Amino acid sequence: MSTLGGVILLVGRILFVALFVSAARGHIQNHPRYVEGSGKKLPFPVLAGWPAGVWLLVAAISIVVGIWADLGSLMIAAFLIPAAVLFHPFWSQTDPAARRTHEAGFYRDVSLLGAALALFALFAASGHVPFALTGPALSLR
Repeated sequence: MSTLGGVILLVGRILFVALFVSAARGHIQNHPRYVEGSGKKLPFPVLAGWPAGVWLLVAAISIVVGIWADLGSLMIAAFLIPAAVLFHPFWSQTDPAARRTHEAGFYRDVSLLGAALALFALFAASGHVPFALTGPALSLR
């Protein structure tokens, strides 16, 4: 990969994780609200607060700094699957406004899941990319 390609990839990595850094801050700072909000949706609601925030922060740092960025991408993907299915079930909403809100959240999560999986494949198939401290932990070569 060229230096220009590496710079573009680095900018993309930074922009991709910006949302997750913001979400991590919210999960950490508002732990009780996230735990209460996850109520019956998770078997262990306490995981929705600061543990989810730390998970997202570690994943974001992994992707931006390039320390096993493939695993960081999978960590984001692992967060997004239950977020989409458990917290944005638009199909079960009867109120039209709530349905639209949850539908938007669901498809946002699914779109970000696609981006996280694409990043995983890029890192795992390319090997070491410019501006990354390590190569991938997994290989798709």
